[in-house]
Amino acid sequence: MRRTLVLLAVAAAVAVPIAAVPAADAAPVLVLGADGHVRTREDPYLPPAAPLPAPAPVDAVPRARAAAAGPSVPAELRRLQAAGTLDPATAAGYHDAYVAARDTLRRLHGYRRTQLAAVLGQVRAAAAGGRFIPSRLPALFLTLQRNRAWWAAAPIPAPGRRMTFQGSRIVWQHYPGQGLQIQWLGTFGKANALWRSGDHDPDLRRLLDEALGLATQRAGGIAFEYQFTFDGGRPPWVSGLAQGTALSALSRAAVRLSAPAYFDAARSALGIFRTPPPQGVRVDTPAGAHYLQYSYAPSQRIVNGFTQALNGLHDFAALANDDEGRALFASGEAELRTELPAFDTGAWSLYSRAATGGGGMESDLGYHELLRDFLRGLCDRLTADARRAASVGGTEASPAPDPAPYCQTATRFTDDLRTPPVLAIAPQRLRQKGSGAIRFTVDKVSWVTITIRRGSTVVLQRTARLGRGRHRIGFRPAKAGPHTITLRAVDLAGNAATATGALSVAPAAAKRRRAP
Repeated sequence: MRRTLVLLAVAAAVAVPIAAVPAADAAPVLVLGADGHVRTREDPYLPPAAPLPAPAPVDAVPRARAAAAGPSVPAELRRLQAAGTLDPATAAGYHDAYVAARDTLRRLHGYRRTQLAAVLGQVRAAAAGGRFIPSRLPALFLTLQRNRAWWAAAPIPAPGRRMTFQGSRIVWQHYPGQGLQIQWLGTFGKANALWRSGDHDPDLRRLLDEALGLATQRAGGIAFEYQFTFDGGRPPWVSGLAQGTALSALSRAAVRLSAPAYFDAARSALGIFRTPPPQGVRVDTPAGAHYLQYSYAPSQRIVNGFTQALNGLHDFAALANDDEGRALFASGEAELRTELPAFDTGAWSLYSRAATGGGGMESDLGYHELLRDFLRGLCDRLTADARRAASVGGTEASPAPDPAPYCQTATRFTDDLRTPPVLAIAPQRLRQKGSGAIRFTVDKVSWVTITIRRGSTVVLQRTARLGRGRHRIGFRPAKAGPHTITLRAVDLAGNAATATGALSVAPAAAKRRRAP
């Protein structure tokens, strides 16, 4: 199942007191200084990263063949310069960065070589695939330069570790097999935290200006692209979750800093929300529109990313008083209102479902809390809208959407964090030395231990992480007689429950004698 590149960056509601918004805890970040030394710093404005599995390393052979089949990096830079879309000095700078990375690669070995080779491969594949457009090159070549600087001398970071570089406010993350990549969600999560602090406006401005310099023209506007392969999605791809978080940061900064240019940037960033995949994230539905977590996965529905995309659209629409923003929000909100009940199991939340419905993957603890917090944000926004509408006597063109579904679901998800799992096991019957199974159910994802005893003797004990639903554990009893089954489940929030059941083991069937 696909996993979102998720950081716990929760945007505040426009008209909600700051205290109502979860505060960012200090998070460790590695900083590569101009002197080449790496220092660890606790960043109070960088929300903690979710514990995500790294994407699987990409097979370099097909990528190398694809790059060899198309234009080279130098050839594409020459083409853009000849066309007048890239000035000679900029083209020369990109060429020098490419040559320097290639030369550094020859001196590296082992893990360091693998990471820098992957990023070089990404640049070559972009050139060969016709993806060299002027607006994409700043992020692409900055990624190459940062990776060259890091892998040439800096310590090898743990998978998923985040870092930044002296003089820069962009957040990067280590993805094994993909090198260091811009973490847009972390970057804009930090921007929102700086806005919440109220006393770091110069840092907020510098961060947003730096980020906008790395935006790419896409879907009729700008987008913050990911330039690496993730879970089968080929670059460049975009995320409704990250772009929605960017909308909040840009819109808030436009007001706080009296900088309408940030509204213009946010308005341009609406493009992916009006455009279908793979360029955008909009999937039209009978109720309205779903905004995708990943532009490369149109059939997957990830509710935390969808909810946060709506929070960002709401912030922009409200702060910029923008009609298109309101329309995009309204289409998505109507769809989320339809989808949300299917993500509430009654005991826990689902992380994702297929567009066709059915099944679904349960959230881990971080995603469950993240979804709860995003829903709280949407609840607070719509509650504020309703109060504002009531205060003006209902003269608005259309009534504010009812916040109750989002408020109530967020409350249930909070209750889930304190509610033990429910286990059920019925009396069962097996035969001695015969293959069989113990059947039971659990209502939420949990670590489940099954213990089978004959008298005081433990004859089987196993522990596994199991999702909600029916399960069976194979068991071949060695002896007949009464057995006791004990189940102990501990959910992801640490709540525990037990259940017991009886197992009757009949004597082995007597062997039939063969006729003489």
